[in-house]
Formats: sequence, C-alpha cells, structure tokens
Amino acid sequence: GKPVSATFVGYDHATGFGLLKTEAPLNVKPMKMGQSSKVKEGEPVLIAGYGGEDAVQAARVISRKEFTGYWEYLLEDALYTVPAFVNYGGAALIDRNGLLVGIGSLFSQVVIPGFGTIPCNISVPIDLLPPILNDLITKGRPQKAPRPWLGINAEEAQGRVSIARVTPGGPAEKGGLKPGDLVLTVKGREVNGLTDFYRKVWALGNAGVEVPLAILQGIQIREITIRSSDRYQFLMLKPQKIL
Repeated sequence: GKPVSATFVGYDHATGFGLLKTEAPLNVKPMKMGQSSKVKEGEPVLIAGYGGEDAVQAARVISRKEFTGYWEYLLEDALYTVPAFVNYGGAALIDRNGLLVGIGSLFSQVVIPGFGTIPCNISVPIDLLPPILNDLITKGRPQKAPRPWLGINAEEAQGRVSIARVTPGGPAEKGGLKPGDLVLTVKGREVNGLTDFYRKVWALGNAGVEVPLAILQGIQIREITIRSSDRYQFLMLKPQKIL
C-alpha cells in the first residue's frame, strides 16, 4: 500500500519479463505460479493490477494465439482476455485456482467472428518465466544466444512490411534502411507479413549475423546487407545482482 524503492536486476527482450529487487524485504507471501499451458480459451480469470481490491477485474480468455509487435517482438502463444482492463501493465493474470498464469503486457484488439473487433488485453504466459528466471537473477539476462536485432519499428498492411522507424545509430540505420522502405525479401526469400519477416531474420543465426534484404526504397529496388546486433549490448542495460 505504499511506494518502495527498487533496483533493476534483469530483463528478457524475447518475452518482455523484467526483474526488480526491492531495497527492503516486502514481507509478503508471493503468489504461486500456475501453468499457463493449461489455461483454455473461454476460461474465466481474474486480472489484478495496482490499487488493491478495487483494481481487480473478472475477465475471460478469449483467444490464445501469436502476437507480433512492431519492435521486433513475437509471442508464440499470447493470452488474450476481455473485457479490457485499464491498468494492464504488470497486472497479474490469475486462474480459477488462484495461481499466477500470466503478466499483463498490452492493450490491443482482437477480431471475434460474429462480433467484430473488440478491445482486449494481452498477457505474457507465465510458463516462459521459469526457464529464464535463474539467469535473470544471476546474470541479468538469459544466457541463450541472443537473436539478431536490426533496430527497427515495422508495420504490416495487406501482408506487406514497411519500416516505420529506425533506431538512431542502430544496425538498420547503418545498413541504409530508412522509414518508408518496404521489405521484399530476406536472403532471397519473399516476406509475407511481419511475423514471417521476423522469423526469416532470426532463422539466419544469432546476433551479429549478416541479414541480406531486398527493399523497395521510393521507386527503386535495392539490395542491402545489415550487420545485426545484440539488443542488450546496444541498449546497455546494467543489471545489479541479487545478493
């Protein structure tokens, strides 16, 4: 019920999970983790955000499917819930047994046949946390090889991928990619949507691999090669170990 100071411990770009350490023990009983893989579409859940009892809302899992973010982000099995919850960021997604099955991440929209497009929240499945938790605590990041990062924000329209923004000083900018460019191929393979684009880039290897692209820049098709990077190194996140 009161603010406490904390320090940054670790972060995982692939899931969006972050870890903080409070300066003093909270002396609270932690919620037990469940298994998000067991949560079915249509099941009732609770969403608990900041603000005590008044910040708890009943909801329902409306869908389980991929979510692709413009910031080089892909969740294979995101949890979509309705109705939308205002304080979704970091909120606990709780199953019928009172177990933590997800962490609130985004406000979005989902298309429901017969209903149209409705607002919803997207939660990151808690099953993604145990495999990386010890690494976050001890190393500040997962120890698996990082994916290649380009430093872009990208958008999709009718299956076409366009570049909305390039990170100043990032790999894409250095390689000649510009806002407004259309991505046509990755290493000669046609790109069909944002998810397909990410997967083709990541399939080339780990961070540091060269990414050959064919792009439509204005009215010209250009071949460029981007030397990918490790997002952690670029952003220079500095974790502090838990003692």
